Amino acid sequence: MIRCLLSLVTALVIPAAIAEESGMTVEQAEGFAQLALAGIDREFPNKTGHVTTGADDLKSPRQMHPVFYGHFDWHSSVHGHWTLVRLLKLFPQAPFADEARMVLRGRLTAEKLQAEAAYFQKKENRSFERMYGWAWALRLARELHDWDDPDGREWAANFAPLEREIAGLVKGYLPKLEWPVRCGFHPETAFPLAQMLDYARATGDGEFERLLLEKARSFYRGDRDYPAAYEPSGNDFFSPGLNVADLMRRVLPQDEYCDWLGRYLPGLAGGSAGNLLTPVTVSDPSDGHLIHLAGLNLTRAWTMRGIAASLPEGDARKPVLQEAASKHAKEGLALVSSGHYEGEHWLGSFAVYLLGGTGLP
Repeated sequence: MIRCLLSLVTALVIPAAIAEESGMTVEQAEGFAQLALAGIDREFPNKTGHVTTGADDLKSPRQMHPVFYGHFDWHSSVHGHWTLVRLLKLFPQAPFADEARMVLRGRLTAEKLQAEAAYFQKKENRSFERMYGWAWALRLARELHDWDDPDGREWAANFAPLEREIAGLVKGYLPKLEWPVRCGFHPETAFPLAQMLDYARATGDGEFERLLLEKARSFYRGDRDYPAAYEPSGNDFFSPGLNVADLMRRVLPQDEYCDWLGRYLPGLAGGSAGNLLTPVTVSDPSDGHLIHLAGLNLTRAWTMRGIAASLPEGDARKPVLQEAASKHAKEGLALVSSGHYEGEHWLGSFAVYLLGGTGLP
């Protein structure tokens, strides 16, 4: 599957080992790194999402968030930083590597990350970026945890207070969440649960893993006959239906998952899944909501790749998903660099998630 995607987007021949691991070229990685670097110190425009309780709360994004103030909003800044870390791990000798390290050394400091953690300790801020931004923060923490690199180890230690704060918020919130949020954008539940499950397993947090598994099973194990024809909505960047399937492959044993998927998308083996297998078009990439659909193509591609990779060889659904993922990847990647900040502040991260094999089994 990675080779299939690579054939669509490769613009530069690179060493086979890197191509096998990441599915992207050095040239592509350079472009994604430059998108991340261009937004990392761009404080404005900014959508803060901050609850103001008095005049003392009227602060600039940089004053509130000394690390994650760029990229238009907090969560995009978090996954912009993740993008640089991920690319440094995949391409440690790339032309952008020295600049990326220099920037991250100035950002992922103990003092600044302690301030980010302290932000969440105020009562009014405890639901800030719940749970989408929390998921990306734990994805960044997970990326740092297994990086055998001097900078990576230092940044992981510095990140620990924020990591603990957010993991604690999740553990306090999930037992109270009685119903999943099913939508195609930030409040959706299945994507964060999947990211957090990857984090809990990578860090050996068994208590957290059990909580996440319990919630995933209670929310989605009984799902069947997903109404795929109702997707997408006009400003989706997620398929809520595919996000659930991508989560449940992490939750159920393979044989049980295959049966569950048969009930969930019963026509998939025959190439029928409502609108899910057909890439969407973007009528105006300068519109901050309509450009979400470019992200939808990318997230559909990575969820379909993950689902396909979890199915046994010979499963008729596997090639259906692989072909659809390739088509979605091609359409989504074409709009990552559109010249419009509305998309460029975040789409590069989604491209790196897809091409870098993030979350695959």
